[in-house]
Amino acid sequence: MERTSTANDLTDRLRKRLESERREIEELTASELERLGENSRRVARNALRSIERDTEEATGKVRELLAKAWQRPLIVGLSLWLGFFGGSWATMRWLSRSIQNRIETRAELNRDIEDARRTLAQLEVDTWGLVFHEIKGERFVVVPDGVLADPPWWVDGDRPALKLSRE
Repeated sequence: MERTSTANDLTDRLRKRLESERREIEELTASELERLGENSRRVARNALRSIERDTEEATGKVRELLAKAWQRPLIVGLSLWLGFFGGSWATMRWLSRSIQNRIETRAELNRDIEDARRTLAQLEVDTWGLVFHEIKGERFVVVPDGVLADPPWWVDGDRPALKLSRE
């Protein structure tokens, strides 16, 4: 007996075949999607690891920059402070030495002036108050007041004097 197929049989076979092919396609698609998902997860994990590594490197560099960033202003600030402090100290030392030297010089000059006054007073005592004076090439000896009763010459209008000759 031969078997003859009917339209329903053919439809059933086609349906079964389509169903089988659909399942096969779905299984292949699921398998491919699973492989694609696994590859995507692996790529994402690799990208995440790379991002974490790059972030750690960048964080390390930023930390290093921050560690060095405060050093430069600190060094500049300390240098400026030392410069100002040193310059001010040196200026004050120079000024104080200058003032001290001037005080010492003034004290020495005051001593010299006092010595000169004592010497002048002693000269006046030793010379009996006589003073030599020259006016227009003529020489005079100025004597103290009251030494001459009638002085022949007057110097500067009010001081008695004796004229010295050149002979």
